[in-house]
Amino acid sequence: MSEITETIPADRRCWSVSWPQYTPVDVTPPELRPSALAHHVPSWAEAAATPDAVTDWAQRQAVALVPFQRDAQGWPLHPAGRTGRTGRNLGRWGENAAADPIVIAGTGPDRRILLITREDIHQEAIPGGMVDPGESAPAALVRELREETGVDLSDHQSVILGRDLVDDWRQSDHAWVASTSALYVLPITVTATAADDALDATWYPAGSMAALETAIAAAGRTLYAAHRPLIARALAHLDR
Repeated sequence: MSEITETIPADRRCWSVSWPQYTPVDVTPPELRPSALAHHVPSWAEAAATPDAVTDWAQRQAVALVPFQRDAQGWPLHPAGRTGRTGRNLGRWGENAAADPIVIAGTGPDRRILLITREDIHQEAIPGGMVDPGESAPAALVRELREETGVDLSDHQSVILGRDLVDDWRQSDHAWVASTSALYVLPITVTATAADDALDATWYPAGSMAALETAIAAAGRTLYAAHRPLIARALAHLDR
């Protein structure tokens, strides 16, 4: 949460701490404001203009990857505390479940990792995305990888590394991203072609985090900060 909450004092992030002067910035884009939703709901978003219009909070809390609470008026509260932002710039209020397939080929210093250049932020990232309604995380891992890189690993076994909050740039006090990250290990690299939300698909050296970040910098690109800890955990898992 460091990148998003750097303007929030550490002793004020917890929801249990009273802060009457707290004035978060509304990050809701025009297409998700009540007046716009009344006429058209984007295909990627739910119709609820505010959390009050959501009727299945008990179910959402029961299946959440990361447990969360709601405030006195029933609005969901970010599990990590105040973000300095309010409103919604994601598809759903509360938790938005994502799937991040980490694909690594080879072993040791010769390892390579498959990353995409994200269309929205133009940074190198894991080829993942949001879990569709009614879809399981394992199915989403396979689908997102195939849609964004053309790589089909439906017949490969993955290792679930974690279910974590993601420091996503769109998050707010009332809407955030939690991801299931999984590791796929291949003997060699396979052909990857960018598609869907990806501008490019590249196999980068990944013998270590330092090697990866050096290679990305040499290419004149930047690693998406929110995915750095996910990748670091994958490499640490392989180094055990």
